[in-house]
Amino acid sequence: MKEPADVTAPLHIESRTHLLTKIGHLLKVWGPGLIVMLADTDAGCIITAAQSGAQWGYSMILPQLLLIPVLYVAQEMTVRLGIITKKGHGQLIREHFGTGWAWLSAGTLAVSAIGALLTEFIGVAGVGELFGIPKWITIPIATVVLIAIAFCGSYRRVEKIGVLFGLAELVFFIAMILAKPQPADVAQGMMTILFHHSSYIYLVAANVGAVIMPWMIFYQQGAVVDKHLKSTDIPKERHDTAVGTLLTQGIMIMFVVTFAATVGLKGNHAPLNSVGDLASALSPFIGTSPAKILTGLSIFGGSMVAALVVALAGTWGVTEVLNWKHSLNEPLKKGNFGFYIIYCLAHVIGAVIVLANINLVELAVSVEVMNALLLPIVLGFLLLLEAKALPSKYRMHGIYRVFVMSSCIVVMIFGLYMIGPTTGLW
Repeated sequence: MKEPADVTAPLHIESRTHLLTKIGHLLKVWGPGLIVMLADTDAGCIITAAQSGAQWGYSMILPQLLLIPVLYVAQEMTVRLGIITKKGHGQLIREHFGTGWAWLSAGTLAVSAIGALLTEFIGVAGVGELFGIPKWITIPIATVVLIAIAFCGSYRRVEKIGVLFGLAELVFFIAMILAKPQPADVAQGMMTILFHHSSYIYLVAANVGAVIMPWMIFYQQGAVVDKHLKSTDIPKERHDTAVGTLLTQGIMIMFVVTFAATVGLKGNHAPLNSVGDLASALSPFIGTSPAKILTGLSIFGGSMVAALVVALAGTWGVTEVLNWKHSLNEPLKKGNFGFYIIYCLAHVIGAVIVLANINLVELAVSVEVMNALLLPIVLGFLLLLEAKALPSKYRMHGIYRVFVMSSCIVVMIFGLYMIGPTTGLW
């Protein structure tokens, strides 16, 4: 007797093909949110998270959780602005507010980007020194790699490489498991708010003031334009941004928890100001080799993706104001020569300053003040552009608009507050 035909087989094949098609389209859209958020957890942020956990234990988890919606709503605005207008942040400022304001925004962004690059190169050098490799080897190699990435001829390729670097930060999850944090202690710490301690408030303010870095806004808006995303892609890019936000804050929480469960319990500990300090502090608790490898990989990944994103953000911002061609989708030629030169110079200048052993203390203070001053300007322009450059259909409305504006105002206030403690004015 003849076997009946399996009529379900074509349905399974069709369903699988449809699923693969949806995943493929999703991956084509996703990327700008992931890479910019992974870059947000750079060497400086990681060290700050470790210091927070070591000093204040699990009580610094709650501020990290509260910052998730704040970070998301600010970056979500750049998604709509970039996709709908097809223009970068600097170009929109120039068109709607004039060349003077555009130059102010781009100029301070460029200085901020160079300052951030110093942090990333110092992070790369610190990782190399963990394994006995001098910075005269690691910094030039990192510089060449970062410059070469931009010449891939495609924004999508650059983005994939950057995301791969950033995902290396997730290996620190192993360190958190090895630290064996106690769930009851974590839960109790999350419910503790130490507002009566000025140093606790200082660390909270530092985290709030740095959660939205100015270069992040310039980068993600430029990225969605260079990726040629359409209005129909907005929901998927919002998901991309949301997942990236959870990842970056999750990484911060991993470092807080790991150092709270180890160094924080010990009490008197050495200062945690460098990559070597972090690895040395963890060694007695999880072993020397695991501490070096996990800390090194995580900070190296964060430093590399941040260096890539920061340099591109600064380059896009400056070239948009100058009205130069500024796409990664075109090979080097006469028309876009300036774009690639500025990108290369940003990395070279940052590398030379770090290699020259210049006293970076005063420079670091200046960069922090610059970021604090730039944040209200950038967020202010972001809110104004959202209301002015977008059609009514794509603007914020109702309660969501009130929440976003309130969140941005809080971040701007904390950013300005950080100027006092940083400079010693108060």
